[in-house]
Amino acid sequence: MSVRSGSIAAVLPVRAHRRVAIGFAVLLMTVLTGCTQLASLSGSAGEGDAGSGSRAVTGPLTVGGADFTEMRIMQAMYGQLLVEAGFQVKYQQSENRETYARELKAGTVDVVPEYAATFAEFLNREVNGPRATLVASSDTAATVAALRRLAKKRGLAVLSPAKAANQNGFAVTSGFAKQEKVTDLSQLAARGTPVVLAATAECANRPFCQPGLQRVYGLKISAVLPLGFGSTEAKQAVIDGAAGLALVGTTDGTLAGLGLRLLTDDKKLQLADNLIPVLNKKSAADPKLAAALDPLAAVLTTADLARLNEQVDGERRAPEAVATDYLKAKKLL
Repeated sequence: MSVRSGSIAAVLPVRAHRRVAIGFAVLLMTVLTGCTQLASLSGSAGEGDAGSGSRAVTGPLTVGGADFTEMRIMQAMYGQLLVEAGFQVKYQQSENRETYARELKAGTVDVVPEYAATFAEFLNREVNGPRATLVASSDTAATVAALRRLAKKRGLAVLSPAKAANQNGFAVTSGFAKQEKVTDLSQLAARGTPVVLAATAECANRPFCQPGLQRVYGLKISAVLPLGFGSTEAKQAVIDGAAGLALVGTTDGTLAGLGLRLLTDDKKLQLADNLIPVLNKKSAADPKLAAALDPLAAVLTTADLARLNEQVDGERRAPEAVATDYLKAKKLL
């Protein structure tokens, strides 16, 4: 979660940069089942957002993305659905968005799990410059429409967004929430009591962190403890009473087990960072990819994703096994 300065980069959700801007090396990952999964290939009519014509993919598909728990789970689900649809699949992980975006455009990566608002602004900066007007919002449909327009200019295509979204979230202790009857950020702000916020150091200047909480909710923040995004230290500060509020991800699966509760962003401060498949133009021309991946978008929720993350991070299960169990439970495998 690095935080960048300057126009668009400065307003991107905190979570997005921390996880994907870690380094520059590309790491080839062992295929999720231990070896490349092979299946017969076939094709049918083209997907509308992908470009002109219909053509079948004639080689293995590479599912790319960054190396953190949530994206590994999503990569596994995409890959398993594509194998089920008859594609060959291999996996490749990159250390940052810049790297796998280049690989998508070059055609060496076929599909990645992405976040709608974050990727829309990433492309917006590429297409329109670092001071381009923000195109993402809390409106999922509008954000995805803007993303599709920008993706097309970069030779990419976008499929259906999932209901699941991973956004900046703010958590208090469950005991406090129950005692004070606080379930959303408006109720917290209405108390009129200043709170200490455990977050990133950059939160003090980020529009979707301290300034946004103050502007949109009128929340009084007395101090920001620079303990990181969703870190153990930030959450422990709230548990110990050193802070009243912690900056976390909305799909953080550890909160309940730690006695923390995520407050609802009832005024929709955060951008629509729904999970969404992004494909290179060539692969998107085969409509079987959309047919394979779109059913997941219809069922995957933010609560589901939090539980899946907890199974990997809390229960130490393999992302591949967690993905398989979920897809079978939803009758997608």
